[in-house]
Amino acid sequence: MELRDRVMAEMKQAMKDKNTTRVSTLRLINAAIKDRDIAARGEGRDEGVSDADVLAILGKMVKQRQESARQYEEAGRFDLAEREQIEIGVIEDFLPRQLNDDEVAKAVEAAITAVGGSSIRDMGKVMGVLKGQYTGQMDFGAVGPMVKDRLS
Repeated sequence: MELRDRVMAEMKQAMKDKNTTRVSTLRLINAAIKDRDIAARGEGRDEGVSDADVLAILGKMVKQRQESARQYEEAGRFDLAEREQIEIGVIEDFLPRQLNDDEVAKAVEAAITAVGGSSIRDMGKVMGVLKGQYTGQMDFGAVGPMVKDRLS
C-alpha cells in the first residue's frame, strides 16, 4: 500500500474513532503531500510524488515539530510542546524505523565501498546512495560529517 493511501485509510479510521488530534495531524500530512503533488505537476511530473518524496516530507515535518517543541519548552509553554510531541508520534507512525549508530556506520561503509569512494570528491556519490536506500531511516545532517571524516 502506498504511503498516501495509508495516510488516507488512517485518517478515515481516526475520524470513525473521533480522535481529533490524530485527524488534524493526518490532515496536515495529506495537505503537505497534495502541495508537493501540485508542485510536481508544475514541473511536468503528472504522476505526483513518489513514496520516497512522501518520506522526505514526513521527515521534514518531524524536524519542524521537534524544533517547535524545543522552542515551546524554552518559553515554558509545556502544553504546546506536548501537542507537538503528540503530532511527532503520529507522523513517525508512517516513517520506517530509525537506524542506530552501528547500523548507520555499516551503511556508510557499504555506500563508500559501493561507489569506490576514496576521497572527499566522492562524498556526493556516497550521500546519493545513502539517500536512495535509507530515506527516512537516518538523519543525513548527522551522517554528512561522518561520511566526510571517513573520506578525508
